Amino acid sequence: MNLNDKNRLVNVPSNILMKIIFRVLLLFVLLDFLLFLTAGSFRYTEAWIYTFVLFVPALLVIGYFYLKDPDFIGSRILKRREKVQIHRSIQNFFSIVFLIGLLIPGFDFRFGWSNVPMSVVIISNSLVFLGYIIIARVMEENRYASSIIEISKEQKIIETGPYKFVRHPMYTGGLIFILFTPLALGSYWALIPFSISTVLALILRIINEEKLLINNFPEYSEYCQKTKYRLIPFLW
Repeated sequence: MNLNDKNRLVNVPSNILMKIIFRVLLLFVLLDFLLFLTAGSFRYTEAWIYTFVLFVPALLVIGYFYLKDPDFIGSRILKRREKVQIHRSIQNFFSIVFLIGLLIPGFDFRFGWSNVPMSVVIISNSLVFLGYIIIARVMEENRYASSIIEISKEQKIIETGPYKFVRHPMYTGGLIFILFTPLALGSYWALIPFSISTVLALILRIINEEKLLINNFPEYSEYCQKTKYRLIPFLW
């Protein structure tokens, strides 16, 4: 770590890092509480694998950004609440359906509704991990990437890295991450709410976000001409 890196770390209060770690830990505690409560057993192997696949990379990514770009930690990652009503409505809708969807795999395990082979579970967890890595890669390429829709004064249109292939690569990573979560948790039935809510929420979110970008960045229309696909290459 060079002197500039040390100076940048000094500018980021340690309580910010602790707040992020606390939120991550709380998130995983709540996630496992829901999964094991509905499953009625701690022998829910798929839930343990899924937790490990998410938890370890999450801590590594937080540590990486804290060391490389500490300002990003406080300015982007902690922001979770949408400011515009329509964006907030989409966020709330997706959060509710996602929460309901998380209840299904545990009950699925308890009552034996699905019989997902362990090989499919492992492959699905690998794809969940891939989706997570794509999101992390996007955040590395674009320090204005955020889980909420907003425009910053210093923001620029990014056309490099993952942005060469689709205009919203963070959502591409999120799509992979979420769509394979049900299978990673050993449930076919959970695919229904996860698939419908995710696709619908992302389409609405991207349409509204692109309106905002076009209105604030004249060069965004030119970028759209060069990078034609919004979410999935050769499809949309």
